[in-house]
Order: sequence, then C-alpha cells, then structure tokens
Amino acid sequence: MGITSLKMTLKEKAASAFSYANSIINKGQERSVKAKKNIVATFFIKGLSIAISIILVPMAINYVSVSQYGVWLTLNSIVVWFSFFDIGLTRGLRNKLAEAIANGDDELASIYVSSTYAILTIICAAIWIIFLIVNPFLNWSHILNLSSTMRSEVSILAVIVFTYFCLQFVLRIIATILTADQQPSISPLLSLFGQILSLIFILILIKTTSGSLILLGSVFCISPIVVYIGATAFFFKGSYRKYRPQFSKIKFSHGKELLSLGVIFFIIQVAGIVQYETANLIIARNFGTSEVTAYNIVYKYFGMLDMVFVIFLAPFWSASTEAFVKNDIAWIKKGIKKYNQLNILLFFIGGIMLIFSHSIYDLWLGKGKVNISFYLSLWGFLYFMMTTFVATYVAFLNGINALRIQFIACIISPFVYIGVALLLIKYYHMGAFSLFIASIVCNFNGLILAPLQYHMVVNKQKKGIWIR
Repeated sequence: MGITSLKMTLKEKAASAFSYANSIINKGQERSVKAKKNIVATFFIKGLSIAISIILVPMAINYVSVSQYGVWLTLNSIVVWFSFFDIGLTRGLRNKLAEAIANGDDELASIYVSSTYAILTIICAAIWIIFLIVNPFLNWSHILNLSSTMRSEVSILAVIVFTYFCLQFVLRIIATILTADQQPSISPLLSLFGQILSLIFILILIKTTSGSLILLGSVFCISPIVVYIGATAFFFKGSYRKYRPQFSKIKFSHGKELLSLGVIFFIIQVAGIVQYETANLIIARNFGTSEVTAYNIVYKYFGMLDMVFVIFLAPFWSASTEAFVKNDIAWIKKGIKKYNQLNILLFFIGGIMLIFSHSIYDLWLGKGKVNISFYLSLWGFLYFMMTTFVATYVAFLNGINALRIQFIACIISPFVYIGVALLLIKYYHMGAFSLFIASIVCNFNGLILAPLQYHMVVNKQKKGIWIR
C-alpha cells in the first residue's frame, strides 16, 4: 500500500470514528445530549487543568519553600471561611434560575441575577471594610504557628488574599449562571484560563525575582480575577444579555426567595467548609506547615479522581431540576445507575494510583522533596472514594430542593468532624491522615441518609420529610 493510500485510509478511519462518536453524543433526549456535550468539553478542559496544576505545585514549592507554600495554603483556606457570608445565595440562585429558565421566564431570571449581584456586593463590601480594620490587630504568626519574623509579611498577604476573595465572591456569579443554564463546562474553562495566567506569571517571577511569599500569593489571586472580569463582560454583552444585572431589576423581595432556599444551602456550605478548610489550620497547629503541604499534595493527587467524577456529574444537578419538574423519573434513575458504575471504575483506578503513589510523588515533586506517609495516601484515597459515591445522591437531592435531612445532618457533622479529628490526634497520637478519617466518619448523611432519601423519593414516591 502506498503512502498516499495509507494516509487516505487513516483519514477515512478518523472521519468514521469522529462520525460514530458524534452520533453517540447527539443520541437521546435534548437534556441528555446537552449533558454529554458538556461532559466531553469539561473532560478536555479538566485534563489540561490537572496538567497545569501538577506543574504549578513543584514550581511554587521551588520558588519559595515547602513550609512557605504551606503558609499560603493555610492562609487561603482560612480566608475561604468567609464564604459563610454568601448565606447560600449562589446555590439558591442556581436552583431558582434553573427553574425560571426551564419555564421560559426571562424577566424573573433577570430579577434573580440582579438581586443576587446587589446583595453579594453589599455583603462583600461590608466584610472587606471590617477585615481591613481588624487585620492590624491579628497576630498571624501566632495563628499559623510561625516565627514572629513572618508576622508583617503574612499580614500583608492576608489583605491581598482577602481582597481577592471578596472580588471573586461577586465575579463568580457568572459561573453559577452558566451552570444553572446547563453549561457547566464553561466554568472550568474560566478556571483553566486563570491557571494558565498563574503559570505564566510564576515563570516570570522565577526568572526575575527571588522567592517571595507575597508575590506568589499575588499571582494566584490576580490571575482568576482578570479572567472573571473578562468573562462577565463577554457573556452579559452576548448570549446572557437578557439576564444582565440592572438596577431596575433589583428586587429585594425576590431576594428573600433566594435567601429562604439559600439559608439551607448556607448551613450545608458551613459544614463543608469546616470539614475541609479547618484541616489546614488543625494540621499547621499540631504538625507544622510542612505537613499542610504534604496533606494538600495527597489531596491534589487523589483529588484528580474527584475532578474526573465531577466532570461527568456537573450537568446532573441542574438537569435533575428540569427532569424532576417534568416528572421524568426514568431519566433520573438511569443517570444514578451510570454514575454508580463510574464509581466502581474509579475505585480500581484509585487503587493503582495508591500502589504507585510514592514513586509518583518523587517523580512529580523531586525525590525526597516532601515527606508523605503511606497512611496519609491510603486515607486520602478512601476519602475520595467516599466523596465520589455520595456526590451523585447529594447532587440529585440538591437539584430538587430536598434539603431538610441534609440540613439537619450538616448541623451535627462539623462537631463530629472536629471531635473525631482532635480525638485521633490528641488521644491516639495519629498523624495528619486523622483529618481524612474524620471527614469520612462525619459524612453519615452522604453515606447513609442521602441514598436512602433518593430511594424514598424516586422509588417509593414518598413526600413529607423526604422531599422538603
């Protein structure tokens, strides 16, 4: 066979494969087709995002140090606690906006968007001013268990990180709108652009400056802000022009609708933040900031499993809202079954990752650069297997606003988490992996209650406490 003929054959096979894949993607209900297109797009985007994240970690550690990078991670996680002030508004917006779009009510959708922007802007401006007043009195070196010589540097970094947090708090509303409109693939694309900018800026820092914690933090903060400002302007001038925020559309009375649903999401969000964001502080105070870095390395490594799962799960929340409104129970059952099958596949992949974890850490970060115990990796793996299992049921229940049981569980779970973590560390003298164990133990809602609630709502068609 000649070279020309071989090229034609390969071209024909590629065209045939593309045509087959395209037919699979476009087969089924409109809701399913939209979900599959978003999954394919998100898979590609997240793949690039994971690759850049893998590159960024050793670059950041080499630019500063393992301990200083741990300072950045810990401080960033503390600032995230202030997402309490969201009061669940963006989660409420996601569900209410999805309902308005499903019903074709553009006027109501615009009111929801405008009211959310107004309320969050007021909240963020207030807490930013309060933080600027309080920050000079905070002894960050004591809070993070650091040398007193770092107090001034960390205090400046805290202002930078907090300012970034307040800005992105409002600017990320565009990502919520995209997700509510069943376009979740665009949100990770924005994050990817932010990562690319961070990578470029860190390369510049490495070439032009010596290690600086403040410069490193500034790069990680500025990059996503630039991207979200550009995305907000782009979408509200284009495809979402009809939803763009306007002063005339601000209706605080409608804001109450978002808040009534949002307050429930707020309690749930508090539980999630306590379970993840306090981990860095607990580790820093009990084991040092170097262990914070080790914990987060494991979190990022096995977190790739969660990222892959979320790519497939992302369209399910808002799609479940539409399916439940239209009483398409068969579609919901089919979706749950497919996600459970994906979980089984990810379990075997995660097991292989665990077996080769030590070698991969050395290859990724440099041999012996960060000391990571096998137990930390093992419990990190088990933790993420738990999160992927529970995520499907929780996403469905969130989508149909069946939040009462989750709400009650999330009032209890933070106390269980902190209690178990401190018991394992202080009494049994276990390492940083105690935080993963505590996270598994306290997630009794996702492991037991959420699957039971799904069964009662979908299979038994029960109401009462199960649905509201």
